[in-house]
Amino acid sequence: MGNYYLYRTAKFLAKILPLGVSSALVSFLCDMHFCFSKADRQAVENNLKIVLKTDHVPSAQVRAVFRNFGKYLLEFFTMTNYLRPAFVESNVHINNVEYLSRVLEKGKGGIVVSAHLGNWEMGGTILPLVGFPLSIVALAHKDPRVNALFNAQREAFGAVIIQTDVAVRRVVEHLRQNRLVAILVDRDFGNRGLMMDFFGRQTMVPKGAAFFSIKTGAPIIPLFILRTAEGRFEINIHPPIEPPHVPEGKITDEAAKEYIQKYLTIIEDEIKKDPSQWLLFREFWRS
Repeated sequence: MGNYYLYRTAKFLAKILPLGVSSALVSFLCDMHFCFSKADRQAVENNLKIVLKTDHVPSAQVRAVFRNFGKYLLEFFTMTNYLRPAFVESNVHINNVEYLSRVLEKGKGGIVVSAHLGNWEMGGTILPLVGFPLSIVALAHKDPRVNALFNAQREAFGAVIIQTDVAVRRVVEHLRQNRLVAILVDRDFGNRGLMMDFFGRQTMVPKGAAFFSIKTGAPIIPLFILRTAEGRFEINIHPPIEPPHVPEGKITDEAAKEYIQKYLTIIEDEIKKDPSQWLLFREFWRS
């Protein structure tokens, strides 16, 4: 219950305060979170140890994850104020946007896979702004008011939200309408995923994107939006990955694993560019 009023307050303050004041306040709150949440701090540190292949992660690098999360939230709550085509033109560089156009030319839609990296929510608003039909698979919050608040932000620029409880039917429908469907694939929330190798360790990852792709023939397009050192954004779009042929339409875990590993490797490479922008606050490799 409290989260709803916290989010509403955060959105209100972000709207009325000057950007410099909002940024300073967010940095302070993130530093407090870093100092007083031992569990989150330890989870982030343990994740970074595996990503960086080290036994020691400097506290400044751990703190950077908390601060980047604050930047992400501030941008999310204020993007309806500033996110316009002119902002995209000046502050966002999109690499290989032609991959998306080529996928839609085939008429089967496409599955955009991404991770909790950089500002994934902004990526979901920029694609509709530049002319691509986008649907986003989103996990429903327990509080319906929080759910409505977040989805209103996501849909303000033309994206369509597909809640996970109806995703199986609606994802197929939207792909048949030749839309792009975005799915985050770096965290499994329902313990129904597959055990995969990720940064040299076994962990459970979602399998839905691969199964939708194999079932419908829609290719997978890895896409990530990272914050640059200059305070701008870069969207990296990778070549489409065509689904494997499955005899008689029988999708096995083995076929899905081989397919998933192709884009997990790409996700690893994107995280390595700046691990402090991978915003997960639970131990990813916990059994």
